Amino acid sequence: MILLKSKERLLTFLVVLVFGIIIFLLGLGSTGLVDETPPLFAAAGKAMSESGDWLTPKVNGIFRFDKPPLIYWLMGLFYSLPKNEVWDSLGTISARLPSALASLFLMLMIGDTIYCWPQKGDRKLSTPIVASLSFALSPLLIVWSRTAVSDALLCGNLGISLLLFWRRMASNKKENCISPWFFLGLAILTKGPVAFVLASLTIASFLSIQKDWRDLLDKIKPKRGLLITVLLSLPWYVLELIKEGRPFWDSFFGYHNFQRYTSVVNNHAEPIWFFLYVMIIGSLPFTPFLFHGIFEAFKDLKTSFKKDYTPSESLFIYCLCWLGSVFIFFSISATKLPSYWLPAMPAVAILTSYSYLKLRNQKKTFSSLWIINLFILFGLSIAFFLSNIWLNTINDPEMPNLASNLLSTGIIFKAKLFFFAFAFVGIVLFVFRSHNIFLYLQLLLLLGQTVLMPPIRKLGDTSRQLPLRNISKQILNTRQGGETLAMIGIRKPSLHFYSKQIVFYESRDAEGVINLSERLTFDRRINFQDKPNYDNESFLVVIDKYSSIEKHWSNISHQKLGVHGIYNLWRIKKSDLNAQATNLLSNGFEANWRNKKVEKF
Repeated sequence: MILLKSKERLLTFLVVLVFGIIIFLLGLGSTGLVDETPPLFAAAGKAMSESGDWLTPKVNGIFRFDKPPLIYWLMGLFYSLPKNEVWDSLGTISARLPSALASLFLMLMIGDTIYCWPQKGDRKLSTPIVASLSFALSPLLIVWSRTAVSDALLCGNLGISLLLFWRRMASNKKENCISPWFFLGLAILTKGPVAFVLASLTIASFLSIQKDWRDLLDKIKPKRGLLITVLLSLPWYVLELIKEGRPFWDSFFGYHNFQRYTSVVNNHAEPIWFFLYVMIIGSLPFTPFLFHGIFEAFKDLKTSFKKDYTPSESLFIYCLCWLGSVFIFFSISATKLPSYWLPAMPAVAILTSYSYLKLRNQKKTFSSLWIINLFILFGLSIAFFLSNIWLNTINDPEMPNLASNLLSTGIIFKAKLFFFAFAFVGIVLFVFRSHNIFLYLQLLLLLGQTVLMPPIRKLGDTSRQLPLRNISKQILNTRQGGETLAMIGIRKPSLHFYSKQIVFYESRDAEGVINLSERLTFDRRINFQDKPNYDNESFLVVIDKYSSIEKHWSNISHQKLGVHGIYNLWRIKKSDLNAQATNLLSNGFEANWRNKKVEKF
């Protein structure tokens, strides 16, 4: 019997692993980095690898204190692997692997947890797979797990930590409790104190409704565990504070933590119910089942006050506390971003699988929920059949031909066929009352994701990022005597990443001319890759076509070297730039570059 269970557990693990590889790793390096944030992370990681300075993240010759170093360390580790430039020619595999692997490992942990701790007597092998796919097939997870930023890595480390905490509390075995505190330390090294706050809120809210909360708290060994977490996560903060002092404190703790939570940063102001929208969209197309799972978990919570139940039966209540902690904490935050919802996604997936588990024995609810869900599927299908209407509303200045390209490449037609088939299969399975309809539709969605997403990613890369890679190649071939490089108008940090040069980013307005003139004299940055010759009489400029028609830029005498997409490459003499800057100063314009916040690339 033990051998059979071991084989079943291994089989479940392998099935989830294969699905995770398809979703998170397949084609990971087939497209370039997507501006604007991922190239900043990638550049910092690559800088650590090539410079040997693994303590302080730097990008474009300036400090980057917005996130702790774990994401940069992992990226730098992959960039340091032998022949990296061969197997990662676009530089994207190394940058995206930390996020992808974190989501893959968390997906495996979700499946294994539900397999090893079946709830309400559930013994079906399909439940761990449904829970794992509910996590991995979320639109939010797919996007951020394949993006070179720290959100998915935080979700992975914090999610594994919280699941391990619950498993320890649910277990009757005497075991050490190092692993959950270890992963919590990694989560703090990924995105700062927010990881500790979310973990504390989840565990505290769960223990507050437990009669034997002291015994459960003792199981996770908080004193010893906190020491492990502190020893793992705190040294970098101390060393960085000693080395950089006030700038690090003001930037990381002041701006990126306290100010982001208490005031609106970068115009990311949203209503207090914003994460309700995110929760609905992030769980599509199976959102009704999430709300059903939440409702059932609330019923269990109410029942738990009336009768005793073992800790091993409390997973769904624990996930309810988890989801609620993330929802309340970030709803109060003044700055709100969709990615803030990612730490709640493991709880969302497990609660969704609870709906799957409950619906096996609730025929009336089964019918009602699937009718609602079929309407959602039909709505998605109709949306693609009406694509000629909404495609015309797309107005992306960086991809002016996006709508026509979507039609000409056949992507929209394939999406129409897929969502029509998706809805049709759903109806057939519903009519035949298949209890595994949820799993079958997830597998169909997995198939659709592998068919539809690669060409969409390729189209976006060709339209938006390929011109920047091509112009970076031309810069490397055209640059003379260490000329400095500037980018005007649309700001793309991928230009710095691919050209490997210091780039001065300026706005298209008149002040941008004056700023650039002064910065080439006073803001003389260098880094390990590039030491520009600031005394060269000319410099290179990448300027988008919308900025290039502004008179204060077009009137500067320039040599046009190339055109790539919406971007032009110019060579300008500094004397001509300075003359235009002097003219604008006499007309009342002023420089404002010294007043800009830190870490503006």
